[in-house]
Amino acid sequence: MCRNIRTLHNFAPPATEDAFNRAIDQVTLAARELLKSLVSNAPPRDRDIEAIKARARSAKRFATVPGPVVAGHSHG
Repeated sequence: MCRNIRTLHNFAPPATEDAFNRAIDQVTLAARELLKSLVSNAPPRDRDIEAIKARARSAKRFATVPGPVVAGHSHG
C-alpha cells in the first residue's frame, strides 16, 4: 500500500515524517472500521477446503491437451 505514497517536495510547509505516519495511522483505522462493519449471513468457509477447490479449478482450467504435431514441433 505504501509503495505509491511519495514524500512531497517543494511544498510549503514541507511534508514531514510525522505527517506521513499520522496519515498511515488514519488509513489503518479507517480500513479496520470498514472491515469490522462487514456482515455476512453465509456460514464460515474452511481455508483448507477452499484451497483444495481452487487447486482443482486451476488444474481443470490450465490442463494441457495434447495438440497436433506440426512441422516437427510438439505443442502438448
